[in-house]
Order: sequence, then structure tokens, then C-alpha cells
Amino acid sequence: MFSRQNRMIASFFVAGDAVLALASYWFAYSARAHFFPHLREFWVTPFYLWIIPLIPVIWIGVGLSIGVYRDILEENWRFVFWNPVKVCVTCSLILAALTFAARVLYVSRLLMVLFIAADLAAMVLFRLFVRNFGGALRDTFGSKRNFLIVGRTPEAFEIAREIESHRARGLDLGGFAVLDSPGGDRLSSAESGLERSYPVYALSELPELLRGHVIDEVIFAVSRGELEKLDETFLVCEEEGVKTRVLVSFFPHVISRVYLERLREMPLLTFSNTPENEFLLLLKRLLDFAMAVAVAIVLSPVLLVLALVIKLTSQGPVLYRQTRCGLGGRKFTLYKFRSMRRNAHLQRGELTPLNELDGPAFKIRDDPRCTPVGRLMRRFSLDELPQLINILKGDMSFVGPRPPLPEEVTHYERWQRRRLRMQPGLTCLWALEGRNQLNFRRWMELDLEYIDTWSPALDWKILLKTIPVVLLGRGAS
Repeated sequence: MFSRQNRMIASFFVAGDAVLALASYWFAYSARAHFFPHLREFWVTPFYLWIIPLIPVIWIGVGLSIGVYRDILEENWRFVFWNPVKVCVTCSLILAALTFAARVLYVSRLLMVLFIAADLAAMVLFRLFVRNFGGALRDTFGSKRNFLIVGRTPEAFEIAREIESHRARGLDLGGFAVLDSPGGDRLSSAESGLERSYPVYALSELPELLRGHVIDEVIFAVSRGELEKLDETFLVCEEEGVKTRVLVSFFPHVISRVYLERLREMPLLTFSNTPENEFLLLLKRLLDFAMAVAVAIVLSPVLLVLALVIKLTSQGPVLYRQTRCGLGGRKFTLYKFRSMRRNAHLQRGELTPLNELDGPAFKIRDDPRCTPVGRLMRRFSLDELPQLINILKGDMSFVGPRPPLPEEVTHYERWQRRRLRMQPGLTCLWALEGRNQLNFRRWMELDLEYIDTWSPALDWKILLKTIPVVLLGRGAS
């Protein structure tokens, strides 16, 4: 399905789920107050008002984070049943954790059970309704679209198959128009792999087709050479007010996402192979900031003790400052607890033969420059705790490729430099596969895999899996 249409349908489900969550809470509160008043003392309404604004925020945030609105397939039973279960279970755990953390002991457990049960039932019924009556809704609100495809390439057939697969959503294929065809024949399903055969028209017939048939959109899936001959065809479509789309697979890109943006009135075809969803990236930044504040407060006694131990056991400053490369290669100052003797960087040249990593990175398992306290901190990554400052400042995130040294970046191969296009972080996929035990190429490949598959759900997965790795000191040096 076209991404814009998918976003519109996703917005419909987001709004629907938020409203259903609020309605379910009202239903559960009313049921608890009227039908079970004598089970336990039930506090009056004002004590529960603080939950109401939290409900849509938590429900929408969880749904977006775990990706239930990414691909809306209402005909899929997994979307109808399993996605509501995931959302309700996750949200109930978050809500329970918040009430426990805030020590709000008066919240009725029966109220919460009724609320989650009602919301789960409402979400499933909502999806069943859309699944069964979606066609009538589309007819009512005019979302049917008829397409004509210009071209007879393998890509044209792939687009046609995609349109066929979404016929239930009102997408219908009217046929093909070919530049060098006299028209009048039909494209067989055996040749194209489509479910049925379609008429093939000569491109010169397009003006008459637009007048005599209902065609809402024309998709051009032709070679670059053929595209240069279609100026007149584009003008005909523009004059008729028909939407046109152009497949740009002939451009030399492999994994980039392509979209059109305007700089004032100038259309710019844009290629991007890094995350572009501004809303989700903003959500990532807000969560990073909130988590950094919370972790800094909770671990403040540990931070103070470590700072005191470092000061008492070795000469030099408590914090070690180092220039690193951040987003897009921007340089920033990274903070760590000092784990080495003073002026240890002056000895690096002598230790180069002992480097255990390939490529431009440098690491020694039992680095002789480390202090006893520093060696212990490194084993459990305690030396990296001051990087909470970098997260608060916006230089880093909790999850992302590790920020490299500028001298390491100068030795990168061209494909490896793409890892600089994501905010660096404390942990990433490499931390789950061996940390310092990985070779340099595999490390780079995992960072790029993270960039290509990034989502808030992936960040949480990495964070949760990193905790036992850090606590057990696996792969650290």
C-alpha cells in the first residue's frame, strides 16, 4: 500500500485506540463503582483523574513503539487479535509500574483488571468492524482508486501485483500503456504473474483513455531512456488533473528511501538511507533525556562513591575527557571516569603492537595503563556512567553506534562512514554479540544493520538485553 495512505489509515487506528482506551476506563470505573461497591473501599473520582491524561499517551506511545501501526493489514488475523493483546499487556505493565513507583496504593486492582479487559475487547471489536465493513466505509468516504501503469517492465508487473493484493482496499488496476505497442492486445496472467489478464493500450491512446475511462492515477514504470520521451504524456495527465507517479528504480541506489520534498516551489527528489521519521526520533530524544535524568538520580550515590575512590587511589582528574565524532561527524567531548594512570595516552604508541582489534580501533584486554579500580570499572562498564552528561546534552543516545575517535574515522572505508549518520550511543547490536570480541568489519556491519532496521522497539530490545551483558561483564575489557 502507498505509504501516505497507510499513514492516513494508521492515524485512524491511533485515534480510535486512544478514544477506546478512554471509553474503556470510564466503563471500568462506572462498573467498579456501581456493581462492586462493597468489595473494598473505593476512592472517589478526583483521586483517579490523574490517570486519564496518561492513558492516551501510554497507549499511543506503546502502539507506535512496538510497531502495531506500521503496516495496517486489517484482513490479517494477527492485526485483529495479537496486536491488541501486545498493546494491552504492555500498557497494563507500564501503568502498574507507574502506580507502584508513585506508591498510589488506593488504585483499585479490580478497576485496572476491568479496564484492561474492556479495552482489549474494544480494540478487537473495533478491528473486526473495520475488517468486515471496511469496504462499505471506503465506498462512503470515496477512497477507491483506479490505476493505469505505463510500462511493461518487471518493475511494472511488481507494482501491478501490489495493487492487486490491495483490491479489498479499493485499489483497482485498469490496464497497461506501452510506448512501442500498437495497443489492442491483452497482457496474460502467465506472462505477468498477475491474477488476471489486463488490456494493453498504445501510449498515444492515453488522452482518449483519460476521457473515456475512470483513471485516478497513472504510474510510470519505464526505463530512463523511455522517460525522456514522455514529456507530452506528463502534460496530458497534468492538464486532466490525473495524479502521476514515477518509479525511480533506475537511479543508482540500493537501500535508500526515496521521497519528494519542496524547497519553496522547487521539487527535490530525496534519497535517504537513515531513519527519517521526525516524530519517532523526537520521541527517542525525549525518552533519552528522561531516562538519563532518572538514572543519574538513582545512581547518584554510586557516582559519588566512584568519584571519591578514583580521587583517593590515583593521581589525576576524576573525569577523562576525549574528543569523539558524533552525528554526521560532528566533534564533541565525551566524558568517562578515568580508568588509567595520568598521561596514559602518551604510551599508546608503545602499545600499538599489543592491539587486539583489527582495523583502526584500539583495545587491549589487560591494558597495563589501567589502575586497579579502573580495571574493575571497565569490566562492568562503570567508567561510562558519566556519558549520561553527553546524553543530557544531546551528543549521544542510550542506543546507537559507539562514537569513534576522529583518527579512527580517517581510516574508514566509504561504506563504513554511514554509521556516523545516526546519533551515537552507549550500546548497540554489537554489545549483544560479543562487544570487544568482534572483528572490526562485523562491528561496522552490525551498526549499519541497526540503522537500517531502527525502531523504538529495537532500542528497548537492545537496552533490555544489554543489562545482563553489563552486569555479568561479558566481552568487556
